[in-house]
Amino acid sequence: MMDDPRSLLRQLEQRARRRFGQHFLTDVSVPRRMVKTARVEASDRVVEIGPGLGILTGVLLETGADVLAIEVDRDLAGFLRGAHPDLNLVEQDVLKVNWDELCPGEGWKVVANLPYNIGTTVLMRLLRRPRQFASVTVMLQLEVVQRLFAEPGSKAYNALSLEAQVRGKPYWVSKLGPDAFFPPPKVSSAVVRFELYDTPKVGDVPPAYFDRVVRAAFSQRRKNIVNSLGSVFGKDRVRAIVTSMGVNPSARAEQLDVELFRAFALALHREEQAVKDSQDTSET
Repeated sequence: MMDDPRSLLRQLEQRARRRFGQHFLTDVSVPRRMVKTARVEASDRVVEIGPGLGILTGVLLETGADVLAIEVDRDLAGFLRGAHPDLNLVEQDVLKVNWDELCPGEGWKVVANLPYNIGTTVLMRLLRRPRQFASVTVMLQLEVVQRLFAEPGSKAYNALSLEAQVRGKPYWVSKLGPDAFFPPPKVSSAVVRFELYDTPKVGDVPPAYFDRVVRAAFSQRRKNIVNSLGSVFGKDRVRAIVTSMGVNPSARAEQLDVELFRAFALALHREEQAVKDSQDTSET
């Protein structure tokens, strides 16, 4: 196991760069717990995002797995190349990578301590690639992880809850306080593992369409479902669908479960498709 990251940072005369949301993990027991939870084996292909000083990287390499690390910070990338000469390291912004080129095929596992400022975005991009990624084990801000588990009626329940839960099964791993990092963040963190479904559980609509419906519903939390969805899909149309399903038109998005959102998405999609088919017929 490598030395305390704080001493390494002093040796490198490096400080955490706020623009990258860097908080370096100092609790050396956490990486082993993450790798064990992710069930990494020698036959696996693993992606680590933002390896930083390589504490988690070292543990991953010990498993014998084929590890691909993505690091945007050129100083840290240089350090990692010296510390782990055989590491497959890509020096690039994870928000700009071509996942199909970097991770061809299926069954990759992701194990990473994600930067707070892009963590949610990166997580959802990974979850939107079923089969390519079999599991995603990541550390995120505690508040974000709570949303990933949230159920209807709770304060944490939002669009992220639904978009994530239809794509994979979340498993709670552990919670970490600010003192587990250097410099210590102002919030707590948590580790979550997602086992991705082969196909998103969105019903008979494209996953992107389901997401569109969910985001519209939660875009104006203080408004009822007819007004929030109606602002995108038309109030009369939404009211008719909601009423036909026996849903109270004054209900808000945070009160409704995934089954209802699947039903809303299907009804709206079918209507749009019917209109499109009618237009195509009339044009011919």
